[in-house]
Amino acid sequence: MRTLIQSNDPVRLSFLEALLAQAGIEAVILDLHMSVLEGSIGAIPRRLAVAEEDYDRALRLLAEAGEA
Repeated sequence: MRTLIQSNDPVRLSFLEALLAQAGIEAVILDLHMSVLEGSIGAIPRRLAVAEEDYDRALRLLAEAGEA
């Protein structure tokens, strides 16, 4: 797995995950539970990650959407 972005914005992460899913790229949000444990105050950013073989295509897709 490789991290595409880190963010404390759950709406942005959800949008990007859906964008990748539409392109057939499975994405995983990492550190979700750690963020909840620390009280969701934003001290621990969540990471959006994809499989190594999807990384370049996912990065291009995010760049085309103005999100990278």
